[in-house]
Amino acid sequence: MSATDVEASVLVPVLNEEAHIERSIAAMLVQRFDRGIEVLVVDGGSEDRTREIVERVARSDRRVRLLSNPQRRIPNALNIGLRHAKGEYVARMDAHAYYPPDYIARAVERLEAGGVDCVSGPQLPCGEGRWSRRVALALSTRLGMGGASFRNATHEIEVDTAFTGVWRRDLLLALGGWDERWPINEDAELAARIRESGGRYVCIPAMAAAYVPRNSLPQLARQYFRYGMYRAKTARRHPVGLRRSHVLPPGTVLVFCAAALAPSRARRVAQYALLAYAGALGVSTMQAAGDANAADLASLPLVFATMHIAWGAGFLAGCVRFGPPLAALAGLALRPRRAG
Repeated sequence: MSATDVEASVLVPVLNEEAHIERSIAAMLVQRFDRGIEVLVVDGGSEDRTREIVERVARSDRRVRLLSNPQRRIPNALNIGLRHAKGEYVARMDAHAYYPPDYIARAVERLEAGGVDCVSGPQLPCGEGRWSRRVALALSTRLGMGGASFRNATHEIEVDTAFTGVWRRDLLLALGGWDERWPINEDAELAARIRESGGRYVCIPAMAAAYVPRNSLPQLARQYFRYGMYRAKTARRHPVGLRRSHVLPPGTVLVFCAAALAPSRARRVAQYALLAYAGALGVSTMQAAGDANAADLASLPLVFATMHIAWGAGFLAGCVRFGPPLAALAGLALRPRRAG
């Protein structure tokens, strides 16, 4: 395959993904995009069979290339892939997600129609394993997804960030790619830079991708703690990206602290607030009932609380580590609420 055969380059950061990588690459290679694709798998030093699997796939399909990422961080991996990309368009895809076969074709069609700078689809949680299934169930509810509109779009909507997505390579190169000071929340930071320069992100329902959540509560807590920490950093750099839903988890953590440590009158108010929070968890659990089994439903409040407390604690830790995003919080207080 020559460089002229490629119009879309797929960047896939990986680290210890042997459980998903072969199936994920297979799904990427059957994309219905007749202008040529390449799949650049950027490995951060996997200690399982990930590299072996990718090397075997690459030997049988020249569209697949394996690159190394000594820094082991996702934005570094994406920038390595970007530097090696041959296509006019760049798609970021995750090894633990599954994309529809026309994902790239639809994105390129929308980019070429004009007026947008990134096209993506909804993120559909799909559990594999007991706790992964429970996290997916939680993410199907409003309380679990928070204000992330890209998770449940029913028509093309403008969004402030995206789950993976497709861009023009020239735009990414002009911006210097992903900021490697953001090992987490790198997509939101990139989206903020693009939007601040007048760019637009859209989410298209037909591009919905299935995403496999973490399969244990400790992994989930670590993931959400880091999400919260780097959201604080992103909000400090890009104040307009902070949403009201972002301040609810750290607020919940502070209420927990107040319920245990505050003077008696304030402690009583905080305890009432925690009762209201527990009620919200119960309502969301019942809304998720559907075909879920009793054990999964009984675990949902614990999943919700893990997500919220870990994210909130991470955000507060980020305020300490990177400085509080005062401009973002002030702007949030003055910003009018959106209708609906």
